[in-house]
Amino acid sequence: MPDPSILLSTTSVYPDSTSSAFDFAAEAGFDGVELMVGVDQISLDMEAIAGISDRYEVPVRSLHAPTLLITQRAWSSDPWEKLRRSAEAAERIGADIVVVHPPFRWQRDYGEGFVRGIRELNRTSGVTFAVENMYPWRTPAGSFTAYLPDWDPTNLDYDHLTLDLSHASTARLRSLDLVERWGDRLAHVHLTDGKGSFKDDHLLPGEGDQEAWAVVRELGRRGFEGHIVLEVSTRRARTGGERAELLRSMLEKTRENLKSGVGEAARKG
Repeated sequence: MPDPSILLSTTSVYPDSTSSAFDFAAEAGFDGVELMVGVDQISLDMEAIAGISDRYEVPVRSLHAPTLLITQRAWSSDPWEKLRRSAEAAERIGADIVVVHPPFRWQRDYGEGFVRGIRELNRTSGVTFAVENMYPWRTPAGSFTAYLPDWDPTNLDYDHLTLDLSHASTARLRSLDLVERWGDRLAHVHLTDGKGSFKDDHLLPGEGDQEAWAVVRELGRRGFEGHIVLEVSTRRARTGGERAELLRSMLEKTRENLKSGVGEAARKG
């Protein structure tokens, strides 16, 4: 049976720096990190990232393209140039997955060609682009669609998808249902949780409504071969030691539940 890599998102140590994420990942024993590009200056410098990766002996296995609201000007204001540079950066640091959000609704030209463009990048870039599920934006006045061609990638013609459990919760969907519906298109998982809040909670797995550990066991049963990335908020930690213990505990539980799912599949033959 496959043994998926369990990674630590560099956002999981916020407000600590990107470089500190490698330190936490090494201490806890993660298989690598997912680099969020654009959250601090060093995350934009692949030579510096490669040096940090070597120093801590923690590989960068996936890269999150700078397609968030707060990273709109990282690398370029041209969204396709961002993605081209993301592919080049991934190859430079040895990552095989680029996570990308769908366009915002005000990026009309980008949105109109997005599905076709992502398919072309997957064909030509040498890395896998996996589009992440998002959610409708909710306000006191109601909800509205902020993404093109849709916040839900299920019925769109993408080859590879990233499942974010907190986003599923914000969208009031069930992650186990998405795992079933997406099948082999599921390439990457952001392991986290939520309580249906409009805020996109990014809780620790098991703290919300997404049956997060059941999702991990289901990945094991299915022989999932992608990366499982712990992408959570640890701002509750008052010290570096508390943060390290939170991350270590989540890593252990992920491995335990993944192993449980693999074992169940083996018993069923």
